[in-house]
Order: sequence, then structure tokens, then C-alpha cells
Amino acid sequence: MTGKILLFLACALLVSGSLPEPVSAEERTVTGTVVGLDPPAGSVVVRDAAGASWSYRVEADSGIDLSAFRTGDRVKVTIRRATPRNMITAADPLRKGDRLEKTPY
Repeated sequence: MTGKILLFLACALLVSGSLPEPVSAEERTVTGTVVGLDPPAGSVVVRDAAGASWSYRVEADSGIDLSAFRTGDRVKVTIRRATPRNMITAADPLRKGDRLEKTPY
């Protein structure tokens, strides 16, 4: 009897979509303009073409030197680690292996 109940609950979770989505290993990229920059605090804000602002906290061991950037620079931010689909947050940390690079207009 208990086995049937557990099976029923597992099926109900699958049907309702309550289980987390699988992790994707693909890169996620945001291209835009630097609108906020604080190198001592390790933070950068990028506004994309749609007007959304993306705040990033650059971790010390990321290898990204924020002093090379200025407000107004056109940049591409690439997060290389696996993230659940549609789950890059607006305050994602930039870690070792991620990239922040200037792009031409």
C-alpha cells in the first residue's frame, strides 16, 4: 500500500512539473553597455539591448581585471558553467572560466 502511494506521489510531481529542470552545460552570454562599475567592490552592471540591467559580482580569483573597463564600454559577459535553463540571475557571480570582454560597436 505504501509503495502505491509513493508511486502515485512521484507521478503527480512529474505531471505537475514540480521537479527541477535538467542542467544545461551551454554558455550563457549577455552583450551590452557598462552602466555601472566599481572595481574595488568587484561589481559591474551591464545594460543589454532590451534595456535590462545585469549586475555581476566579480570574484577575486576569476582572472577578470575590472580596471580595464570604463562606463560606456560595449562588453560581452559569458558565463561558462552549467546553469538551469533560464536561471542566470541579475546578480550572478563571475567566476574563474567566465569572461568579460570588450566588443566593438
